[in-house]
Amino acid sequence: MLAARFHGAGRPLALDDVPVPEPGPDEVRVRVHAAGVCGTELHFVDGLYAPSRTPMTLGHEAAGTVDAVGSAVTGWAEGDRVAVYYYLFCGSCRWCLRGRQNLCLAPRGVLAFAADGAFAEQLVVPAHCLVRLPAEISFDAAAPLCCAGTTAVHALAEAEVEPGEIVVVLGTGGVGLAVVQDARRRGATVVAVSRDAGRRKAALAAGATVAVPPADAADAVDRLSGGQGADVVVELAGVTATLELATGMLGRRGRLVLVGYSADALTVSPLAMVVAEQRVLASVGNTLAELEQAVALAAAGQLTPPVAATMPLTAVNEALDRLRAGEVTGRLVLHPQG
Repeated sequence: MLAARFHGAGRPLALDDVPVPEPGPDEVRVRVHAAGVCGTELHFVDGLYAPSRTPMTLGHEAAGTVDAVGSAVTGWAEGDRVAVYYYLFCGSCRWCLRGRQNLCLAPRGVLAFAADGAFAEQLVVPAHCLVRLPAEISFDAAAPLCCAGTTAVHALAEAEVEPGEIVVVLGTGGVGLAVVQDARRRGATVVAVSRDAGRRKAALAAGATVAVPPADAADAVDRLSGGQGADVVVELAGVTATLELATGMLGRRGRLVLVGYSADALTVSPLAMVVAEQRVLASVGNTLAELEQAVALAAAGQLTPPVAATMPLTAVNEALDRLRAGEVTGRLVLHPQG
């Protein structure tokens, strides 16, 4: 089968012919119909961090159909439509038992990080990592739910966003647009911030109250809050400029939610944060229940990370180039089946 694999930083992904994987007793094989292209793939290719081994099939947003089931698997059959939870969690450690599978202490892997991922015609995962996909959700719409949509749901849950609060979304790529949608669903007033006019337009369409460039963000928050500052800032870039902007906009008891990351560092004033009783939270991925929630929200028409375009798997490096160049509004989705 065809797979797009990482062989080293600074090199394009290779389109390799690899053996079709066989499921173990408690595993399923999924025929991948749609795979979202996340900024994480760029971090691998650009050398911010590396997968646990090379070569590694990248891609962690997968939707498709069950292709084969292991001998001990029940409840799943060939042809079932599924979304894939990309943390291949153990199910028995203290964090899994608390429903925090994204913090699993003994995962079998994480798709693209420590297990072959979704940029392939087929992949194998534990059966407990599948979420049933209703017929009304297309595979193209479902794939971005597996990371972009669920990352948004998890970040806003961690921030405990309440109706009437002011939420600033710094960055309006695939995840950012999903954050805008879910913050509006929660009843928040949303300020979307992006340097790109097209992404600001998309943020308004997704439900943002206002969408502004970074230079105008503080004024917009002041105007909407009566000078009180933001209740929540979701930071999706993880670079010095946006981190400084984020901390400067927080109001009393404001919550800064770190989702994006780079090699830059966050610098804060303990005095300013203590006096205003502000908090810094980190949010990584999502739980299995949040993927189930995201699918339910999508079925209800309340969460739809926009798909910018679909492309064949063979165009994976073109997709990454477009993402790097900032040309993508929403998510690019690859079709491994052609």
